[in-house]
Amino acid sequence: MKKGILLLSVVLSGLIAPFPQGIMAQSDKSQEIYDLIDTYSRARTDQDAVLLADILTADVDQLVSSGIWRKGKKEAMAGMMVSSESNPGTRTLTIDNIRFLTPECGIVDARYEILNPDESIRKMWSTFMVVYADHQWKITAIRNMLPAVRQ
Repeated sequence: MKKGILLLSVVLSGLIAPFPQGIMAQSDKSQEIYDLIDTYSRARTDQDAVLLADILTADVDQLVSSGIWRKGKKEAMAGMMVSSESNPGTRTLTIDNIRFLTPECGIVDARYEILNPDESIRKMWSTFMVVYADHQWKITAIRNMLPAVRQ
């Protein structure tokens, strides 16, 4: 009887033990992605090309709200820098959702707001595709949208 209880305890602990570790790992990944999007926002605000280059993949592409595609790191970064300079305002990205497609790939949906100098607010959505590469999370695609209806 004691051997049976001991065996059952060992089996159950083996089944239960991985779950908290998996949850913690997911939480850690999510926090790293929050940090990545914050870094992206800061790099755009500060016009920090070095920081921006570090968090984008070589083949990054961006579809901006005007419908222009920016393909490749060089074109995307150039467009980002010009856009940040020619459209002044305080930018805020607020993550609504992170969905992991694999442990190394995720989709990040965020509200993107620009407080313009005249106090009006431009409300958009941004979706980021992120990948784990070179021992860090990086942005591989960005989609900015002007919603028809904002909820």
